[in-house]
Amino acid sequence: MVYETGNRTVDDAVRRVLDGERLDRRDGLALIAQPVGDLAPAADYVRSELGDDTVDACSIVNAKAGNCAEDCGFCAQSVHFDTGIDNYGFLGPEKVLEAAKRAERDGAQRFGIVVAEKGVSKERRPDEWDDVIEAIRLVRDETDVEVDASLGILTDEEAEILAEEGLNHYNHNIETSPRFFPEIVDSHSFEDRVATLEVAKEAGMDLCAGVILGMGETPTDRVDAAVALQEIGVSSLPVNVLNPVAGTPLADRLDGTADITTEEIVKTVAVYRLLHPEARVRLTGGREVNLDADEQHLPFEAGADGILTGDYLTTGGQSPGEDIEAIERAGLEPNTQVNEFDPEAVKARGDDTATDDGSATDPDDAAVGVDTAAGTATSEATDD
Repeated sequence: MVYETGNRTVDDAVRRVLDGERLDRRDGLALIAQPVGDLAPAADYVRSELGDDTVDACSIVNAKAGNCAEDCGFCAQSVHFDTGIDNYGFLGPEKVLEAAKRAERDGAQRFGIVVAEKGVSKERRPDEWDDVIEAIRLVRDETDVEVDASLGILTDEEAEILAEEGLNHYNHNIETSPRFFPEIVDSHSFEDRVATLEVAKEAGMDLCAGVILGMGETPTDRVDAAVALQEIGVSSLPVNVLNPVAGTPLADRLDGTADITTEEIVKTVAVYRLLHPEARVRLTGGREVNLDADEQHLPFEAGADGILTGDYLTTGGQSPGEDIEAIERAGLEPNTQVNEFDPEAVKARGDDTATDDGSATDPDDAAVGVDTAAGTATSEATDD
């Protein structure tokens, strides 16, 4: 079957992708300039041809919050900015396990252990390293979800240990294009992030790496970030949209509003699908504050096939049931390959016992499965 929209640029891209050709930067720049009405259904067609019509859900726990020495301009957890978030050390393996069980109940297929620091260090903080390893083992052995982690920079030895323990994906976002990265972060370089991903990949872990949209980058930057991720080789591409938090430089610079429209979000998702036809293009933080309730399904009609469900690192998300409803509105269904859960039960539960803002109010509650929207966020701040 030949896919045809009448838009030669889009139709040619679809044909080449389905023939196994990898699109390049020139293609990406041409595609992101096309009308969203042509681009979105074409990307969705590619997803349907190469995928399985399911949306894969992951969830996270903020296992160590705040006091991070890095100065990422979007991040509420940096010690450089006064954002009023809760700060706490590593929660402990048992509490991480309880958060994973909550994620499992909410339909997650994978669960990410996240720490706020430049890097968990086996050498400098051996007790914390041991707790991280024990948490990975508990989630691996006592749940049906796949265990992932975002632990900052890694040594070769640390990466090999994590891979041996069965860590599935290693997350380390590149955030934006190489050109725009220095506008967002001073304390480390784009190349530092790529180096960490290469260490994790060499150890045998799959890579989860993506971007934050709406930080003031151009459409060209969005394409260049996708091309950089092609070169790295990722199987999960998280697409965050900035949720500016008071006290962070980007909130001040952008006057508290992400610099992106709904149409631009949808077009970027579609281009990412075409440039990464076999990756999970995953909708993550900030979508609820940048897309209206009746727009939540649109990225899934433009090639997205993954989601981060529940709360984020320091902000509450919408309920997992609402996420499932958005997925189904797009004509897709939740993935149950790893964790066979009942979507109807998740929707029926909703967030009837959540706090008003959908987030937990205490870091212990956030990790032990209190009936909040997901049980991972700890205050009104931002996702990192």
